[in-house]
Amino acid sequence: MEIIGRGFVAQNFRAIAHRHPDAVVYATGVASTTATSSADFDRDAAQLYETIRACRADGRRLVFLSTASAAMYGSCEGAAMEEDGPVYPSLPYGRHKLAMEVAVARSGVDYLICRMTNLVGRAQRPHQLLPSLVSQVRAGRVRVHGGAHRDLLDVAHAGAAVDALLGAGVGDEVVNLASGCSVPVEQVVACIEERLGVRAEREVVAPAGRGSAAPVSIAKLKRLVPGVEERFGLGPRYFESVIDRYLALPAAA
Repeated sequence: MEIIGRGFVAQNFRAIAHRHPDAVVYATGVASTTATSSADFDRDAAQLYETIRACRADGRRLVFLSTASAAMYGSCEGAAMEEDGPVYPSLPYGRHKLAMEVAVARSGVDYLICRMTNLVGRAQRPHQLLPSLVSQVRAGRVRVHGGAHRDLLDVAHAGAAVDALLGAGVGDEVVNLASGCSVPVEQVVACIEERLGVRAEREVVAPAGRGSAAPVSIAKLKRLVPGVEERFGLGPRYFESVIDRYLALPAAA
C-alpha cells in the first residue's frame, strides 16, 4: 500500500500497508474543518488529481479519506447521517471534501471512499479534539462549546476497518467509519476528569456549529464488515475505551 501523506492518520495506517500492495491511500490535504483558504483547497485538489492519474495508469485502487463530520452532512435534524442519502455541507471544508469525492468517483479508478469521524490515537496533534481536551483538563480549565457532540473512533479501528473492507474486495463505495454514537463533549470531558482525578473549571461558549447530535450511520459498515461492532466494542460507552487507550499512550501520560 502506498500512503500519500505523513500526518497522524497516515502514520497509523502504515500498520496495514504491507497487506494491500495494490492500494493507494490518500491521507493528506486540508485537515481542519475550519479551513477556508482557496489556495490550500487548490493544492489539495491538484495533488489528488495527480494521484488519480497515477492510479489510472497502473490500475491500483484509490482509498480516499473523507469526512463524516457535520461539515459534510450539515444539519440532519436528528436523522442518522447516511452515505447514500443527501448531504448539505455547512462549511467550505465539507464542500471541498464532497467535490473531491465526486472527482474520485467519476475518475474511472477503482475506489473506496471512507468518511471518517473524530479519530483518536498515537501521534495525534495537540490541537486536535481529545489531546486538546486532555491538556485543558490537566491545566484546570476547559472550554466547551454548548451542545456540541462528537463521535470518537480509535484510529487503529479505522485502519482495521479499511483493512477489512479492502480484504473483502469492497470497491466503488462510500462508507462511514465511525462508532455510530454521537456523544456530548461535556460527557467526554467528564470521563477525562474521572480518569485523571481532576475537576476542571468549565468555560461554556456559544455553539460553533460543527458538531451534530445526529448519529453517523454505520449500517453500511456493519453490512460490509460483519461483526465489526463486537470486534471493536462499539456502543454507547465505546468512547470511554477510546479515552482510556489514548491516556495509556506514552505521549499522553
